[in-house]
Amino acid sequence: MTSIVPTESAKAAGPKVRTSAVRTGRPARTAPAALAPRARLLPSLAAVYRAQLSRARVARIPLLFVATFQSVGIMVLMRGVVDGGAEARAVVAGSSVLVVAFVALNLLAQYFGQLRAGGGLDHYATLPVPPAAVVLGAAGAYASFTVPGTIVTAVAGSVLFGLPMTHLWVLVAVIPLSGAALSGLGAALGLLAPRQELATLLGQLGMSAALLLGVLPAERLPGPVGWARDLLPSTYGVEALSRSFGSHPDWAVIAFDLAVCAAVGVLSLAVATWAYRRAAVR
Repeated sequence: MTSIVPTESAKAAGPKVRTSAVRTGRPARTAPAALAPRARLLPSLAAVYRAQLSRARVARIPLLFVATFQSVGIMVLMRGVVDGGAEARAVVAGSSVLVVAFVALNLLAQYFGQLRAGGGLDHYATLPVPPAAVVLGAAGAYASFTVPGTIVTAVAGSVLFGLPMTHLWVLVAVIPLSGAALSGLGAALGLLAPRQELATLLGQLGMSAALLLGVLPAERLPGPVGWARDLLPSTYGVEALSRSFGSHPDWAVIAFDLAVCAAVGVLSLAVATWAYRRAAVR
């Protein structure tokens, strides 16, 4: 069958097809632009840390006062029950680490719960920073606020119970390791809680557990409660600080406690990073 379409029309069909996108107003397809390289972990971590530190600077003084006053008040109350020895060391160590738990566990759970409920995670999700930098930066900033209060509590407790302060330099390891373990747990609670109110409740329950299981001497706790104490991330920091008050500390056992605390910190921060990824994509 012979075609009845003119030759000129056949020749013009090609240009019409090619220029149809212009006549219909649709943009022509172009190759996607190359994305900027993703920021590295350490520079991103430093940037998030500085931003979080400056954001919470206004509330730093009330925060330190409340956390420190609470721990010192607990030691004053326990002074009428505990005279000295291993129990006094446990009370002072537990009260000192409680300052870390108040900020790194309780307040960080509230912060991430509020951030998730208010849509603040959308802002961080648009930034070209690794999720681990967001979690570690916020956790590090909150844990930094605990340093003065923890030192003041440890010194005040040593004076109150007559404990030696020769080895208080152990706080250099206890504060960051306990802070990492508790910050990771607090961030995970805040990010995994379905509602902001539940995140606040979980953070307060975690701080109460750190108070009851950390400050009270382990010898006076029932068996099942003692097992729960072993699962608390801050327990090993408390044990390391408590053993350092002895006249002849067993540094091998102290190093083991700090190593366990560090391992728990890495694990809890990894869980918090996973929880951040999970919450950011929803």
